[in-house]
Amino acid sequence: MTRRLAATLPLLAIFALLTAYPAVAEPRTSPADECAPCHGLDGIARSADVPHLAAQNELYMYNQMLAFRSGKRPHKEMRYMARSISLAEAQALSAYYASLPR
Repeated sequence: MTRRLAATLPLLAIFALLTAYPAVAEPRTSPADECAPCHGLDGIARSADVPHLAAQNELYMYNQMLAFRSGKRPHKEMRYMARSISLAEAQALSAYYASLPR
């Protein structure tokens, strides 16, 4: 009986920790989720005035995000979006969209 109790105590402790904290109200989104309404999660824009990002050159996209972020490339919405992501996220987004098929 003691062995069985000793085996279940760690499981009970984990369960207690998991139930002690409330669930997060909203799940965190990825940076690609923020881009998807305009550029599509698949990198294919749904609007004619928005560029497709699928299969674009990774370094080009990264540099464009930095240009939007700094204001060197003016675009109201993209400047706002680019300022809200980190450099690591910009790099990851560039790699993600570059990896998608056209």
